[in-house]
Amino acid sequence: MPSISIIIPMYNVEKYLRRCLDSVQNQTFTDWTAICVDDGSPDNSGKIAEEYAARDKRFIVVHKENGGLSDARNAGFPYAKGKYIMYLDSDDFIHPQTMEIAYKAAQKNRSDIVSFTYDRFYRPQLMVMHKLGMNTDDVAPFGIRKEYNADKVKSRTTNDVFDYATESAHNMFNLNRRWLIKHCQVWKNLYRRDLISDTPFIKGILFEDFPWWSALMLKSPKVTVINLPLYYYIPNFGGIVLSAKQLRIMQSLCTGIKTAYALYKERATDYQMTQWQDKFMWYFVKWAFRKVKYMKTSEEINAARNEMIALRDVGVFDVVPNKWYKMVSKIYNFIG
Repeated sequence: MPSISIIIPMYNVEKYLRRCLDSVQNQTFTDWTAICVDDGSPDNSGKIAEEYAARDKRFIVVHKENGGLSDARNAGFPYAKGKYIMYLDSDDFIHPQTMEIAYKAAQKNRSDIVSFTYDRFYRPQLMVMHKLGMNTDDVAPFGIRKEYNADKVKSRTTNDVFDYATESAHNMFNLNRRWLIKHCQVWKNLYRRDLISDTPFIKGILFEDFPWWSALMLKSPKVTVINLPLYYYIPNFGGIVLSAKQLRIMQSLCTGIKTAYALYKERATDYQMTQWQDKFMWYFVKWAFRKVKYMKTSEEINAARNEMIALRDVGVFDVVPNKWYKMVSKIYNFIG
């Protein structure tokens, strides 16, 4: 068994895929397998992955009918035999020392999750260049050339993931200069396989990260937080998020909220429920409700109204903190 298995779903990414797979192949840590899941891609993504697998047996290619990102991640998991699991979106790439640093931290601290961050300058740089009509294909992030001493990387380890994780802050620190686990993106963490083996992704929705990450938090994992930008997140201008209809985004967010809320209502302690609602749930409710302004037809408006009614009916609005009272009042006015 390898120490790390990295799952890479692929769909219409032939333009970016070689850069992604090269970043895995060039890791300073060598005990890994990469599960490349061809999600029925109509381009040459599957063939490109097969080329890598023919040269390097650590690459494993799985071909399947198109089922979406969640389905592809789920399909790749049975082939991921490593003690630890990573996820990498196939239009992104990682720093050469990502696995080395994350694995050493996991072993040293006996962590269930090692959380790092992404380069916060690279993606905005590409967005600006794209708007100016400039070619961004060969633009390399400055930080990718930086070398770290993996034994001396600073980190924080906690048994209370709720104290570090947040959706609210827009910087890397809180007022006490504590490093934060910013947002709930699947791809900027290393996970102990046993922690996530019974938690599949919800098939067919966008922003599947939120309910999945919420379920992991409920297990009280031991987490090591590293404030290093090891992941390079590329804006795919034709990608699923940027081209998705606003109603589908809203419906996906509400599905995630309902799923996670039901799980927390059944299993969470009072502390876990309060922390999760304050730091995650209400921000996703706000995000979902903001999509109402994009609804144009009566059918879309009725569908959006039904999503808010469903949240009400499962109890999401039963206890409303003062901070969110005004927003919930608007929601009730909307649903009548």
